[in-house]
Amino acid sequence: MTTPLYKQKDASIEARVEDLLSRMTLEEKIAQLGSVGPKEILDDNGNLDVEKARKAIPHGIGQIARIAGASGLFPKEAAEAANQVQKFLLTETRLGIPALIHEECLSGLMTAGSTTYPQSIGMASTFDPELVQRVTTEIRKQMRAIGAHLGLSPVLDVARDFRWGRVEETFGEDPYLVARMAVAYVKGLQGDDLREGVVATLKHFAGHGASEGGRNHGPVNVSPRELREVHIFPYEAAIRVARARSVMNAYHAIDGIPCAASRELLTDILRGELGFEGIVVSDYFSIRLLHEDQLVARDLREAAVLALSAGLDVECPTTECYGEHLLSAVREGLISEAVIDTAVRRHLRLKFELGLFDNIYVEPEKVSVVFETPEQRALALEAARKSIVLLKNENNLLPLSKNIKRIAVIGPNAHNTRAVQGDYAYDAHVNPKEDTIKVVTILDGIKAKVGPDVEVRYAQGCTVMSDRTDGIPEAVKLAEESDLAIVVVGGQSGLSGIIVGDEDISAVDFGRVKPKVTEPDGESHDRAELGLTGAQEELVKAVHATGTPTVVVLVGGRPLSIPWIAEHIPAIVQAWLPGEEAGNAVADVLFGDYNPGGKLPVSIPKKVGQQPVHYSRTKISKNRRYVFTDSEPLWPFGFGLSYTTFSFSDLQLSAKELGPAEDLVVSCRVTNTGDRAGDEVVQLYVRDHFASRARPIKELKGFKRVHLEPGESKVVRFKLYSDQLAFIDVDGNLVVEPGEFTVMIGSSSEDIHLSETFTVTELRKVPRARKYFSEVTVE
Repeated sequence: MTTPLYKQKDASIEARVEDLLSRMTLEEKIAQLGSVGPKEILDDNGNLDVEKARKAIPHGIGQIARIAGASGLFPKEAAEAANQVQKFLLTETRLGIPALIHEECLSGLMTAGSTTYPQSIGMASTFDPELVQRVTTEIRKQMRAIGAHLGLSPVLDVARDFRWGRVEETFGEDPYLVARMAVAYVKGLQGDDLREGVVATLKHFAGHGASEGGRNHGPVNVSPRELREVHIFPYEAAIRVARARSVMNAYHAIDGIPCAASRELLTDILRGELGFEGIVVSDYFSIRLLHEDQLVARDLREAAVLALSAGLDVECPTTECYGEHLLSAVREGLISEAVIDTAVRRHLRLKFELGLFDNIYVEPEKVSVVFETPEQRALALEAARKSIVLLKNENNLLPLSKNIKRIAVIGPNAHNTRAVQGDYAYDAHVNPKEDTIKVVTILDGIKAKVGPDVEVRYAQGCTVMSDRTDGIPEAVKLAEESDLAIVVVGGQSGLSGIIVGDEDISAVDFGRVKPKVTEPDGESHDRAELGLTGAQEELVKAVHATGTPTVVVLVGGRPLSIPWIAEHIPAIVQAWLPGEEAGNAVADVLFGDYNPGGKLPVSIPKKVGQQPVHYSRTKISKNRRYVFTDSEPLWPFGFGLSYTTFSFSDLQLSAKELGPAEDLVVSCRVTNTGDRAGDEVVQLYVRDHFASRARPIKELKGFKRVHLEPGESKVVRFKLYSDQLAFIDVDGNLVVEPGEFTVMIGSSSEDIHLSETFTVTELRKVPRARKYFSEVTVE
């Protein structure tokens, strides 16, 4: 009997796809556009329930949604379940098409027992794309080991309204920084050979970080130019440079058209302009919301037709709208089978590229080899250290002496394992009764650092959410009796802290009811203010009033407006959401075993009403003030202190005048002028003096984190491509206009140390396939 062409390893992928597609019934095709969750096919013990599977996926299935992350299974059991499901599909369905299994992986594989790295906002603060790629390489190993093939990350939303609860999931406010980190993330996750890699999913396409009022799912009101230059730019770079193979639509609408139903966005722009060749997967339940919330579809069948016609290939996490609704729509002539074929073809091609038809099973007995290894925990510690930003250090209070006799560690986030993890870390997202990994709290890290000869005492003081102050007197007494107070405050993230009665509700359902919210940050935890929640600021003020030297450590994913703390507390450390090694990383920084070098990926406002306050505003926006305050941030983008000092000198440009296609080499010398080794992030900004459209006062065009020993100097050299000077003109063309530009070298967007001008002599239209990033070398 002849082996079907689609099962022949030596045949081309295109030939195998077309052969398989030609053999499929309409029901089998539509099944490839849907998903099922583990509860639909597994029993209560996490094993395949054959009868449930025969009912749920008789014609096969496109994807399995979070077989580990949504089941509570630990890695070995998840791998066994994945094998059982794939065996069922290969042996019990007519064509034996394997499923693509997807999982969340924002700050690590989101399953019980997986390594938890810093949340994205912290990874952005490292300004170290190579580190991001090393982290996602380890995530890839864990995902492949349990049989997962597609990760629902990274988040490419450009965040400029910090009321939005998902700011922590982003790489910050700047499209260049977001794009650099995204490309590194995708390269690490997908690897050099997709047959051994995990498909990265870019989300949420597009503009999800600019929602109306900072409300999740709210409409986005941006111009077509701003949409492309700011919000789509990171997607374009990740697609063209890293060949990202999956994109997820956003929930919101742009100009009244929901992204899930926008052919302009999902086909004309994504595929036509950006050259995307992979699959588009739906954000969870977003097709259903076309009917229920967006009100652009009268029923689920109409929603399915709108979404698939727009270019949305696969419905996740379950098949509510595609399935039978698409089947009847084809039969009644509401959508053609050719549209179905196009989406199926894309999904099958990706499965062949991943090697699923040739090597589908994993080895559960070997799973433990790649989970929570000493090397992975060491990498988590390195990432956490590099993510920490020193915001204030008056009179060099930090680093602390390890010979302090009595230390008071105070605050709701000082001894809280949940507080140091992002909303898509398993233990924060699912909120199990017990941690599934070892998480080092900040209190534990401090105790381990100073040893038994130092008295370290702890008082919670208050909770993150409650206004109750009855715990503050204990904290004050502890501070009065100590030589130093370390107050750990901030937020707590998750998706599970939205409660109605005794039940958690989903993020999609949030907003339809008035719930009790048990945590202030994370998805669907949008806020109308940016201060510390509950009685936390009152706690800080009470401790400060004792006169005991006080350090504030901020733990949380949301940039906080804390002007009183910024003015009165002598030392402030922004730790973000450092992950499982949080306590060790924070202690290393506090006591000087690690010199902080992180930089802010956002501009932190003094007050919520200043937003947006991003550094790359136009001159007229930046120069206008409010009646009772200015428009400057509390701390600017790119800012971060060190325990040493650095100087910048010897700025050199390869030319003062450039032709339309010529590139510019910019170099400078950076020197460690202090007595400690440390890292400085050298930041390259460019300003276009006059243009046909109002342009930002400055834009980031390159950066490099450089390690320097005391007294050491290095030359940092940027190759700035002329493509990087381009913008969209009034006719919609991507152009570099002639005129004068200033190049700036700084240690933040406001701390500019060197600058020089150059001139572009002629107008140039820039092709769509272009250079996105400067090249940096260090000598």
